[in-house]
Amino acid sequence: MSTKPVMDTSSTGRRRNRSWSEALKRGIVAASFEPGYSVSVVARRYDVNANQLFKWRKAFRDSLPGRPPDPATPQLVPVVVWPEQPEEVTPQSAMPMVAIEIDVADKYRLRVGSGVDAGALQLVLGVLERQ
Repeated sequence: MSTKPVMDTSSTGRRRNRSWSEALKRGIVAASFEPGYSVSVVARRYDVNANQLFKWRKAFRDSLPGRPPDPATPQLVPVVVWPEQPEEVTPQSAMPMVAIEIDVADKYRLRVGSGVDAGALQLVLGVLERQ
């Protein structure tokens, strides 16, 4: 013996289509976009087929406030354009690159460009003079 309920076949068997007002459709669609809710949860709550809810979401997509943007829709990003600033001219960068040669104790010849750090040059010269 089966424990399954017996299907009542005495009715006409005709499926009833429900009519939903546009305001109610929009409310259900808005509920489906709420954080923490999925389409299937909202569809079960309102006794709507999930596929139908997806169709309503597509139909009302552009008119819902606070709706997350459709990733396929191009988004505008604010851009700020600043005028190009002229580079500051320092006396060192205005001078052409010049190299000088320094003879240290007739043992070493050191060639130094104009962009050398004075402190580093002083250290090198001090080491070479001691040798």
